[in-house]
Amino acid sequence: MGEGRDKGPARSGPSPGYGLMAAAGPEPGPGAPLLNCAHYSRSCRLKAPCCGKFYTCRLCHDDVENHQLDRFKVTQVQCAKCETVQQVKRTCESCETVFGEYYCDTCHLFDVDKKQYHCPPCGICRIGPEDNFFHCVKCNLCLATHLRGNHKCVENVSRQNCPVCMEDIHTSRIGAHVLTCGHLLHKTCYEMLFNKGAYRCPLCMQSAVDMTKYWEELDTEIAQTAMPSDYQNMVVKIMCNDCQLHSTTPFHVLGLKCSGCGSYNTAQDGGLITLQGQQ
Repeated sequence: MGEGRDKGPARSGPSPGYGLMAAAGPEPGPGAPLLNCAHYSRSCRLKAPCCGKFYTCRLCHDDVENHQLDRFKVTQVQCAKCETVQQVKRTCESCETVFGEYYCDTCHLFDVDKKQYHCPPCGICRIGPEDNFFHCVKCNLCLATHLRGNHKCVENVSRQNCPVCMEDIHTSRIGAHVLTCGHLLHKTCYEMLFNKGAYRCPLCMQSAVDMTKYWEELDTEIAQTAMPSDYQNMVVKIMCNDCQLHSTTPFHVLGLKCSGCGSYNTAQDGGLITLQGQQ
């Protein structure tokens, strides 16, 4: 899968991995042709260890083949200038062309300089600068430094697929958004989901944004909207998705309020109950 994520994770969450759309930059070597695919800019082609074909990058390979190229197993590259096939390294052994301003000998990544760094625990390269990120051991991914001790840890959270598109998050080239509950979505999936009015995490159903103002507006609307007389003495058991409290609240078609935290992000637990002596 992709080496990392697109630039700019929402809520300054996981460190974006390198892998932006190809952009022009200083040529890696004198007179060296810069190969600009849709993914990276470099001056060599990778020889796929699986099929022996040459591709500018593993993602270009995966787009047209029916199998995936394992970046870690790449052993040979072809210089884009002199076309010499050689052992994978940063500089051509024949014409001394520099294949990439940045080179990782583990991921076999060549690209223009984007302040990349290799994170051993993540097992892939990320876009830095490295000093702006730290690796959370429990979450098992890189986070912005201001989230150190200031986020909810979910064990191996990035190893789960995005709950919206069901695609990989950890090695995705798309940015990741960290929800307040600690779960991750692709940035694009988050924007699509919440632009449609959804406000809860698809996994745990906890509110993903501050809903205080909306709950206050709902309080006012409910106070101004009387229920029919047959329902005015009805209550219902609920469970709050935000604080997990089980409680009983007056029944109202506009919303069921948690008596603990005041949230309307609740789920009804059973049928209507008529208060004794109020029939």
